Amino acid sequence: QVQLVESGGGLVQPGGSLRLSCAASGSIFSINTMGWYRQAPGKQRELVADMTGGGRTNYAGPVKGRFSISRDYDKNTVSLQMNSLKPEDTAVYYCQADLTTTTVQAMGSSTNFRYWGQGTQVTVSS
Repeated sequence: QVQLVESGGGLVQPGGSLRLSCAASGSIFSINTMGWYRQAPGKQRELVADMTGGGRTNYAGPVKGRFSISRDYDKNTVSLQMNSLKPEDTAVYYCQADLTTTTVQAMGSSTNFRYWGQGTQVTVSS
């Protein structure tokens, strides 16, 4: 069983900053990509940023230059530093991890499966 637990959401004024963190735990053999998605009311879930096991990063256009993703590979955590926040950044933010569990690895496979956190609300408003 795998759990992704997020923290760090909240209410912030436009131009402010927040830092989201996510810790993955459980029967994990290896993690490939970890990242963050968001879903605003009435919209589809969209990628915000992710980071591969090799350290390659990918950012959505609207957040480039304002958000920064980082990982601690030893602790299986991923963080998202969000600066210069705008009202349009308001959404529920979900942590994502593509990983191989120990059960899958024991069967001789290295298939990654996607896991999600429960989501944390970020509201940008004055």
